[in-house]
Amino acid sequence: MYILAEAPVMLTPGAIIHLIDHGCPPDQKLARKRCGSSAYASNKRIDTSYQEALSSAMRRLPPLPAVRAFEAIARRGTFTAAAAELGMTQAAISYQIKILEERVGEPLFVRRGRRAELTAGGARVASRLAIAFDEIEMAFDELTGESETVLRIATTASFANNWLARNIGTFQAEHPDIEIELEVSGTVIDLAESRIDVAIRSGRGDWPGLKSEHLATVDFTPMCSPALIEGHQLPLDAGKALEMQRISPQDRWWPIWFRSAGVEIGDDLGRGGIRMDSQATEGQAALAGHGIALMTPMLWRPELASGRLICPFATIADEGTAYWFVHAENRRHTRKIARFRDWLVPAFRAMAAAPEMGAIEGA
Repeated sequence: MYILAEAPVMLTPGAIIHLIDHGCPPDQKLARKRCGSSAYASNKRIDTSYQEALSSAMRRLPPLPAVRAFEAIARRGTFTAAAAELGMTQAAISYQIKILEERVGEPLFVRRGRRAELTAGGARVASRLAIAFDEIEMAFDELTGESETVLRIATTASFANNWLARNIGTFQAEHPDIEIELEVSGTVIDLAESRIDVAIRSGRGDWPGLKSEHLATVDFTPMCSPALIEGHQLPLDAGKALEMQRISPQDRWWPIWFRSAGVEIGDDLGRGGIRMDSQATEGQAALAGHGIALMTPMLWRPELASGRLICPFATIADEGTAYWFVHAENRRHTRKIARFRDWLVPAFRAMAAAPEMGAIEGA
């Protein structure tokens, strides 16, 4: 606090950051703004010990534009991605890193092709900066009144419809203070550029700048209504799938599944049939008896347990992908994200580890 005339002048976090960024001691600018030049000049009651400590701290801080550039590169993994995020040219962001490296007296990154890898010293700084940026972000988020009360989740239609929507009520019952906003999309949302807090994605977990936690392997096998195979002895021979109506025959999983089952396939595998955009809609078509659809058994446990769907073939395949819980690396200390993670990860892993219902014995 700066005591000028009779009125205290409080430094907000935003004022401190702005003035430090521009190399100006905050007491001078704020004092003149609040009290006028004459009051400022005549005032003799400034807390000089606090002023000296703050000025000393500001002198030791590296330029904040350089710090922002460093944090963005460490999180995104490339100078190009960081420059795009900050609205800078690559030359400008490289210059900021040069300033920072000259200040600390050692390199912070090593170039590996297009990638920028942190040195040992850079990694130490990055881990501390992530916490600091989390604190700054949360401080300003609190001004909106929703930093810890709204959790925005992005995921695929299949995961949202077949697992999350069925179970998210359990999380909210445990955390009634958190409002859930669910965004369903088939595209990969840039968590650094959007308002999304977390995502559940299917892939290999190698998204730069993101913290990815493995949930379960995405496997798949043909599934259908029991009425479609009534009178047939199970399991069916895998080659029989070529003769049956296949939902979404263009699905990239079909060649993988046939090869895993030892079935030779031709070039016309993906022609004809009913084409759909997600496992969620394919499952509804399969339930209605319109054919066999390649689906992930763990997402259809209620339908398999009730007998509304069945897995008529013994082969269950995968392509090396999994479901991942994902969020921006620098948001890992955010309380609402930690609370959601602590519910989601064990709940989904426990479900995925349970024996498959409706699968053929020995599959």
